[in-house]
Amino acid sequence: MNGPLDGVRVLDLTQVQAGPSCTQLLAWLGADVIKIEEPGKGDRTRWEMADRPGVDSFYYLVFNANKRGITLNLKSEQGVELFKRLAAESDVVVENYAPGRMDSFGLGPELLAEQFPRLVIASIKGFGSYGPDSHLKSYENVAQAAGGAMSTNGFGDRAPVFTSVGVGDSGSGLHCAIGILAALRQRDQTGTAPKVEVSMQDAVLNLLRVRFVETLPTGEPVLRSGNRVWGSPDLVYPCLGGGPNDYVSMVIGGDAWDSLLAVAGRADLIGDERYATDGFRADRPDEVGEIISAWTKTLTKNDVMKTLSELGIPCSAVRDTAELMTDPHLRAREMMVEVSDSVRGDFTAIGCPIKIDGNAIEVTTPPLLSEHTDEVLGEVLGIDATDAAVLREQGAV
Repeated sequence: MNGPLDGVRVLDLTQVQAGPSCTQLLAWLGADVIKIEEPGKGDRTRWEMADRPGVDSFYYLVFNANKRGITLNLKSEQGVELFKRLAAESDVVVENYAPGRMDSFGLGPELLAEQFPRLVIASIKGFGSYGPDSHLKSYENVAQAAGGAMSTNGFGDRAPVFTSVGVGDSGSGLHCAIGILAALRQRDQTGTAPKVEVSMQDAVLNLLRVRFVETLPTGEPVLRSGNRVWGSPDLVYPCLGGGPNDYVSMVIGGDAWDSLLAVAGRADLIGDERYATDGFRADRPDEVGEIISAWTKTLTKNDVMKTLSELGIPCSAVRDTAELMTDPHLRAREMMVEVSDSVRGDFTAIGCPIKIDGNAIEVTTPPLLSEHTDEVLGEVLGIDATDAAVLREQGAV
């Protein structure tokens, strides 16, 4: 099979993280995603954090696999006209420009929806298109602050802590991809496509909703508690080696406690009423931490993980990014794959996290700037190489 979204064409006007993470998922699932960039410049992630001059950075590569790339000058009438011709042959447009930018091109969502009623128009904005804060711009850290994630992360006696997971950017991309799939289904049922909008603040808040379990009954804010969540003992324990990631994380509720005491050489504490229940252990987190870490410090994190996993205790070594690249389980699940790029050469790429029966997803390299311009213009719009050359000379592409 070519993928569940085979036959769906997506015009990708996004850049950086939030939008490209959305459109990459659609591309992995079989959509023909055409990344549209500014001539001579392109997505700024091509050069931001680049490790080699003249070569697209990994910052760009990790968010743009499986797409085709063209350039259009949307500041020119010809470029806008070409975009509209492409839109007439497409199913979805995705953009994450700053508020008002699409309108400045003459391509605002309302105008596009009126001209192309079957076109799903999806927008990702920091704070959405309506509401008192809709004019504000956002980045990952701003979204984490605005959506509440930052307020719950870290330790109570210190400042809120930024989390390295892209809950604002990639979290928004995930929500937007889901919205697009729903909008396509509605369009196919009704003949008219609804617009899709995702606010980064809304997306972060939605991912945070489990922590509202503490606020909803009381109206009080969640307190930062580090690695002790909901009154639990520590969730992370040090292991042999003493490195920055020589730790394990485990859950020791219920019967797991007695099994842990047995393997840790503390069978003398089995049945001790001070630690007999989750609640009692939560009342003595420092003592529990000392009991567990006295054992975990004698073993590597992988040995602790193996021992506890064999007992049915949920546990994992804290994997760092370098370890994940070579992890045999992730390799088996094609979450880490080898690809070959015409400029960079061979490198490790991150695969698709969504597995659908009967759909083998081959990760392909992200497009070079304007790599597929002539191909797309010819295939979709019937523009031959001679006319494409004229458009290039005129600065439209």
